Amino acid sequence: MVQDNIVPGKAEIRRLGRLDGLRGIAACGVAFLYHTQQLFVPGSFNGEPAVLGWLHVWGWSFVDLFFLISGYIFAHVYLDGKLSTREGLASFAVARFARLYPLHLVTLLVCAALFWYAPANNFFSFFANLFMLQGFLGMDERGFNGPSWSITVEIVCYILFAVAAYSGRRALWLVTIAAIVLSLCHFAVLGHPDGGWDGEAIPRALLGFFVGQVLWHMRERIAHVPTLVFVGIMAFGFMLDMGEYSSIPRLSMLVWPALMIIALRLPLMESRPMIWLGDRSYAIYLVHQPIAWSLTRYTGRMEGDPAFIIGVHLAYIAVTLLAADIAMRIVEVPARDRIRRVWAARRKRESARRSAALER
Repeated sequence: MVQDNIVPGKAEIRRLGRLDGLRGIAACGVAFLYHTQQLFVPGSFNGEPAVLGWLHVWGWSFVDLFFLISGYIFAHVYLDGKLSTREGLASFAVARFARLYPLHLVTLLVCAALFWYAPANNFFSFFANLFMLQGFLGMDERGFNGPSWSITVEIVCYILFAVAAYSGRRALWLVTIAAIVLSLCHFAVLGHPDGGWDGEAIPRALLGFFVGQVLWHMRERIAHVPTLVFVGIMAFGFMLDMGEYSSIPRLSMLVWPALMIIALRLPLMESRPMIWLGDRSYAIYLVHQPIAWSLTRYTGRMEGDPAFIIGVHLAYIAVTLLAADIAMRIVEVPARDRIRRVWAARRKRESARRSAALER
């Protein structure tokens, strides 16, 4: 069963709506399953169903699914010659800045205004966050909007990808192979059981992002593999016991790739609700932590029966989705479009000046 959005050809350069839907689910996994634990006293989730228990313990790994999706989408969008010139590289950099920085800056300023008293929030961490370098700091030093650490390491992936694509197909493959191999070596030698530990941010990003690149290149072959095979791969990855080794490789090379391929084959993933969620995934990711901290600042960690816990979850989800929608509409999209318009106008003026100079 071959889907339109994994068939090669001219029609492929379009939005991968099914991956946008999956990205929305990943954002909700981090925001509404993993980080909601900080709203309640320890032990509040004892006795919950096994699936929810896994999501609460391993919800942090949805960030690795983000990296994988980014790698696939970037290959889909940019490996058609867009990065073969210096102008293309410059436009790529501006587009990434316009996409990431405005909302990051706003949430940073909000966190600085509301939570400067927090131990990790100081001028050093503020300036690291201001220049999107917070991912290079330790977990206890990043401060402010903690989840934004992934922006830093995604930018590292963007730079490697863009420079390699500019240098040619051979260079891109060398960088891809090196990124995957070196990341796996890191987890084999320095990784700890389970994963998500301090110092693993860049290897996690490189592994996920460039595995996504490989999957995009293999999309024709993958298209002919039955979906049931990927269901089996995902199940095997979930059950695989890594022992003393990190579980990040099994997630980034088995579980999340299989899930992404399955998602690409499900029309439901590009339904209107899923696209709505995907459009707000970045905003959900950046606004959920300040909302959680604001809540616990006044209530402390809560406790109660299952009905109370579910009610708090539902209220928190509703507030976060509303805030994400507002942030997307008044900050993220207008700022992104404005930056891109300014850049396009500048390029047009430069092109006009060059044409005029040649005519003289």
